[in-house]
Amino acid sequence: MKAKTKLWFTEDGKTVMGAGRAELLKTIDEERSLRKACQKLGISYKHAWMMLKKMNEALGEPAVITVRGGKEQGTFLTDLGRKLLVEYETNKKLINEALGDETSWENVSFKLSARNRLPGKVIEVEKSGLVSKLTIEIEPSILTSVVTEEAVEKLDIKPGDRVYAVIKSTEVMVAKDVGEKESSNPGSKKSDLAD
Repeated sequence: MKAKTKLWFTEDGKTVMGAGRAELLKTIDEERSLRKACQKLGISYKHAWMMLKKMNEALGEPAVITVRGGKEQGTFLTDLGRKLLVEYETNKKLINEALGDETSWENVSFKLSARNRLPGKVIEVEKSGLVSKLTIEIEPSILTSVVTEEAVEKLDIKPGDRVYAVIKSTEVMVAKDVGEKESSNPGSKKSDLAD
């Protein structure tokens, strides 16, 4: 069995960047030309231009700029475009590491239903831009979950916290009882979910 996942960034419900747009930015950065990037990727100029337009609209500022005329003409990533690409690559690597982490698959012997809540204790919170990697001890195993940094902040998740690993057929989410800090006996209080 091999796990696969897709990563994309959104802003106010609009897709900012996924694999296709990340590849386009990376190729523009290499080629310093939108036209050459399109040729290399085998996509139409109009399609690439529309991808960049939608990205810029979602961001509210440009990820690439075009300089016309002179020796320095071409298409270049802005500081925001570079930051976005680095953030995407970093998060992609983090997610791939989590998927490849054998400890995150030690619990596959559990019978999975639509939802399973497994109580555990947070061992480590590794923040990396837009996502965070949580290492959770679920006796006798260790589980790794990748959630948004926003969710970690919202739930105020930190090492030592008692949480629930909520396992669905497609993902592992994390829940924390509202108001509960270090209780060793998780009750039936209201929970918020991080995904």
